[in-house]
Amino acid sequence: MLSRFLPAALAALALAPTAFGQDGPVRTEDVIYGRKYGLAMTMDVFAPKDKDKANGRGVIWCVSGGWFSSKETVPAAGARVFTDRGYTVFAVIHGSQPKFTIPEVLDDMHRAVRFIKANAKKYNVDPDKLGIAGGSAGGHLSLMQGCAPKEGDPKAPDAVERQSSKVAAVACFFPPTDFLNYGKEGNVALGEGTLKNFRPPFDFWEREKETNKLVVIADRERRKAIAKQISPVYHVTKDSAPALIVHGDADTLVPIQQAELIIAKLNENKVPCVLEVRKGAGHGGLAFANDVKGFADWFDKHLLGK
Repeated sequence: MLSRFLPAALAALALAPTAFGQDGPVRTEDVIYGRKYGLAMTMDVFAPKDKDKANGRGVIWCVSGGWFSSKETVPAAGARVFTDRGYTVFAVIHGSQPKFTIPEVLDDMHRAVRFIKANAKKYNVDPDKLGIAGGSAGGHLSLMQGCAPKEGDPKAPDAVERQSSKVAAVACFFPPTDFLNYGKEGNVALGEGTLKNFRPPFDFWEREKETNKLVVIADRERRKAIAKQISPVYHVTKDSAPALIVHGDADTLVPIQQAELIIAKLNENKVPCVLEVRKGAGHGGLAFANDVKGFADWFDKHLLGK
């Protein structure tokens, strides 16, 4: 099941959980950040073992490949790249496909960011200095948080929902950014074409009024309207979070054109951004082995002001 939904490239990026040893971070597993449909949504938190070395900043890692998310792919070893510099890492597991669609996944990510902000004192992080990162689908989710955050509801009975879901910086690998122009202008990719093996997260649904039954939306124009809502390129403003994107120019699953489109929009809005191109690289692999360190450098700059 895991190999079906998680691209091999992301499996490599996630890195299998490892024993940290005496100098490794403190890992708190299965922190519940919300509930839906009677189920708990969780994250694992990695904090520097020496609290005196904590820098008061947080990095959210979107545990997602093909919008599949699971405990088994929490990037435990990768988290240490950040914790060694003093960051606290929040590895968020979202409601996974094939059960949940992208709009529902985005709701989970908003909730996770709000939860972290509501508990910022507990985790010793500045709620206004949170970075977010991920690869492929995780990169898409990261850019959505960076470009389309939601304001909190000050009247909400739940203190978590009073928080905004805005983040301060984004760093990601090979993200989809425009499902209406995927690879070339006018090419719609909603679980079809290049993304034909990723149909479930694009089966947007609504409830039938009379029976309350879930019905998949089939109308093409309505589906395109939802595609625009979930494509970060359409949400870029001057207030979007600074973004670093690392992408291979031989990627056939997520064309580098997707990174180029959103970088152009970010530049147009004078948002600090960088696209680092890995020549000859596809959707992951050894070409990206050291890039998480580059993510940490990006967060040092935009979260710490170094």
